[in-house]
Amino acid sequence: MPGATLPAVTHYQRPPTTKEDLVWADLPIIDFSKVGTPEGRAELVPQVRDAMRTHGFLIVINHGWTQAQNNRIFDVADVPFTQVSEDEKKRFQTKTQETGTPEGYKLRRSWTVNNGVRDELEYYTFFGQSDHPEALQPFLPEYHEFARHNHYNVLYPVLRLLATGMELPEETFVDIHDFDETAVKYARFLKYHPRAEEEEVKADNVWLKGHTDIGTITVLWSQPISALQIMSPDGKWRWVRHIENALTWLRQDFWFQVVNIGDAMEMLTGGFYKATIHRVVQPPKDQRGFTRLGAFYFAMCNDDVKLVPFTDSPALQREGVVRKVEDRDAPTMRDWRKARSAAYGVSETKRKDDVVEEQIINGVVVKHYN
Repeated sequence: MPGATLPAVTHYQRPPTTKEDLVWADLPIIDFSKVGTPEGRAELVPQVRDAMRTHGFLIVINHGWTQAQNNRIFDVADVPFTQVSEDEKKRFQTKTQETGTPEGYKLRRSWTVNNGVRDELEYYTFFGQSDHPEALQPFLPEYHEFARHNHYNVLYPVLRLLATGMELPEETFVDIHDFDETAVKYARFLKYHPRAEEEEVKADNVWLKGHTDIGTITVLWSQPISALQIMSPDGKWRWVRHIENALTWLRQDFWFQVVNIGDAMEMLTGGFYKATIHRVVQPPKDQRGFTRLGAFYFAMCNDDVKLVPFTDSPALQREGVVRKVEDRDAPTMRDWRKARSAAYGVSETKRKDDVVEEQIINGVVVKHYN
């Protein structure tokens, strides 16, 4: 929040990046300094279209925040985990399984990962609730500003480029992604904690099974602990690289964001853009022992939008529509969000083969990859 006197907060010391030789995903880098002109957008449209059709992931640079703002958001992202007692976390524990809404804390060891091993992930979600832990109160304006920046300066430009890539009017997807100025709806801060080695062995080093996201677009703010992997087009898992500050060929606001497609966007585009399969695994050896702090913005279209394809897209007409469910049976965003949120990590899945587990949610086959 430029110009404002910000409340004091303990500085979050970022862990060092890995020095190990990992197999990195070759993700396209999209320079958002070009979105402000018609010529720049025209240059970016095929890049974003092809990236989201091939990888489902892309890297955004020059999105408008300074390095100081990037550093600050991780300082305040750590507050829900280091400045709130376990008893208070329990008071604000999410009731996702009962309500399908994610606000509040998801506590550690509440999901099953594999072979009976429980997760070591905790997160706090801002989803329009008015009540928050006392330690978070001074930082609420910054949490709101974080959501606003992601929504208007990252999500909206991406949505415009995606719509143009389908030869639809530029505002097609923007028009179904309203932002409620009174609430931070989809901002989430999370922290992974190291796990005992015997549990790592039992879980095959998987911290979060391979999955696709619920909504339309996910914005992940890069951090240095390598643990995120995506399934590449050849079916192999590859690591997502953290771009270090030394890459001076980027502009001053070089801190980058990873953007990916979710289920709702795949349904809205009739498979033209496919939801990205990704997972979280144990970090490489030189980063084990550190916690992994994350900052996310999970975008979803308006709750009353029915998740059916925009079949008036000339590009989709040429490519052919791929539906997850017949239009008459398609869920709304609200129904899809609630059903998938309530089921994740606690509902039984059926093993299809050595890699894929499936469950049926609202008539849609949802796959998990182990």
